Amino acid sequence: MKRKFIIPVCMLITSSLLFLNGCGSAKSSNSAIASVSTSTSASSGNNGPSGPGGQPGGAGNTAAVTGTATYTQSGNSATKTNQTITAAKANESAVKITNKGSYTLTDSKISTTGNSSSMDSSSFYGLNAAVLAESGSKTTISNTTITTSGSGANGVFATGTGSTADLTDVKINCTATGAHGVDATLGGVLNLKNVDISTAGNGASAAIATDRGGGTINAAGGTVTTTGTKSPGIYSTGNITVSDAAIKTAASEAVVIEGKNSAAVMNCTISSAKNWGVFIYQSFSGDAETGTGNFTMNGGSITANEGPMFYSTNTDAIINLKGAVINAASGTLLKAGADQWGTKGSNGATVTLNADSENLAGNIVLDNISSAKLNFKNCTILKGAINTGNTAKSITVDLDKTSTWQVTGTSYLSSLTDDDTSLANIVSNGNTIYYDSSASANSWLGGKTISLAGGGKLCPVTSMK
Repeated sequence: MKRKFIIPVCMLITSSLLFLNGCGSAKSSNSAIASVSTSTSASSGNNGPSGPGGQPGGAGNTAAVTGTATYTQSGNSATKTNQTITAAKANESAVKITNKGSYTLTDSKISTTGNSSSMDSSSFYGLNAAVLAESGSKTTISNTTITTSGSGANGVFATGTGSTADLTDVKINCTATGAHGVDATLGGVLNLKNVDISTAGNGASAAIATDRGGGTINAAGGTVTTTGTKSPGIYSTGNITVSDAAIKTAASEAVVIEGKNSAAVMNCTISSAKNWGVFIYQSFSGDAETGTGNFTMNGGSITANEGPMFYSTNTDAIINLKGAVINAASGTLLKAGADQWGTKGSNGATVTLNADSENLAGNIVLDNISSAKLNFKNCTILKGAINTGNTAKSITVDLDKTSTWQVTGTSYLSSLTDDDTSLANIVSNGNTIYYDSSASANSWLGGKTISLAGGGKLCPVTSMK
């Protein structure tokens, strides 16, 4: 059994954040009537609490609900332009392409107003989506507007291996609960170029989302705006990459990653007004495989106006930052600890934070079942306190010669490594840093008390838990 280390954390951060339909009256010959499938391929969650932007935790072995569409196409290939396609019935899409069909639409308008009878089917299989590509189909849409006002009515949805939706110069607006702007599940793929997305629903209305079984979304350019609660700009239970976009959330996190999945943002301007900047967790709803969540940010800026910039619970997380401007208004850069998800006593987080060429200001805070590894290189500057309350299970800091830690409060470390063995790159500002003298990683310090620049000290402690 591992020796426990009681250590809290405060530290780091300085930056800034923002981030981010049809056929005239034409109808397909095989417009269908909504039906309930007899298959049992639907949700198998545990009814656990939903996460930010996520669906409720599943309802057991409920059957998937299938729906109708104004325009349906099974197989074959079709190209349309200057269309107006509307759908108003419950469980009805405007466009539904199936069975490896290929559909191209330009200069058109798509809208739906009907509600979903099954939020799980909407979230996992695209029931009620304005545009639905499934069973290996490909949909290509450009210069088109897509609007939805019904519950569960996602804008564009791709589900199943081989299913793809490519969007260019498209505007998507979804206003109801459970209505994501774009969503990919079960191996579906979405490629976006200069797509503007807005959602207004309270709950499960992320602008860019993946869900059950994972999906892949690649977005370049465009804007992302959400105004509802539990409706982040990005919600990943798959692999999402966004570049050169603006992402802004009014009442939710900017980015959420659940389970063994990832989100990467490059040269984006991101901001969140409520909750946290980036949230990495595991809900055990069944929507995401258990494992390490990965967040990568290269360039751009991110601002969290409330709560910690990075928050992780009930999972392992890796955060990679390079040349990004980070601004945590709360003064907390990283928080890790137990929350409502998981089993009490083992639902903390293990976080690795890699900072390259960063100027960070804020504190790092961990509870007694959470750990962190902080790695700083290439002129990274840290301004903050680490584990001020000595509450963390463990916390390690690794500085290269070019990086600097400007200490703003008493800090407790499990281990410290520094390529500058003179420790001249740690500016104490009169504060004390305590290190575990019994840890082998600290043997290079010789159990000594060492004076630091700025009048503070690095002191050995042998009674850390």
